[in-house]
Amino acid sequence: MTALDGLTIAQESPLGADLALLHARHTEAMHADTPPESIHMLPASALATPGISFFVLREAGAALGMGAFKRIDAQHAEIKSMHILHEARGRGLARLMLDHLVAEARAAGFSRLSLETGAQPSFAAARMLYAKAGFVECGPFEGYGPDPMSTFMTRML
Repeated sequence: MTALDGLTIAQESPLGADLALLHARHTEAMHADTPPESIHMLPASALATPGISFFVLREAGAALGMGAFKRIDAQHAEIKSMHILHEARGRGLARLMLDHLVAEARAAGFSRLSLETGAQPSFAAARMLYAKAGFVECGPFEGYGPDPMSTFMTRML
């Protein structure tokens, strides 16, 4: 668990009753300007499967953000469902969550971490966040094909 200035990040079940708002907002954001065939988010039930590590960022007990990584193989994992509530943005919480996911993936023995995010202008801040954290664009990886609505990124751990 990470704790910083009243914030905590801990591994939890994605099915927690108080996480419904996070999942709903993430789903809403993914559907805002992405065609259904290009949406690759996982619902809460799929995030609760073996091979996925799911984390919640909380402040004073309130869930403000979430993020997960999914095992692809023994060396490679994929970031899934990273989201910070809109009203909590601008405080560096996304970077805090991303740094936590990178550290946890490294501690779990992965040497590479990849992700898929949107290519649309509405995802520019996410792409910039990932680039600043050392992620570089790459081709589609495990289970993905080329998609003009997707940007694929990866980094070595």
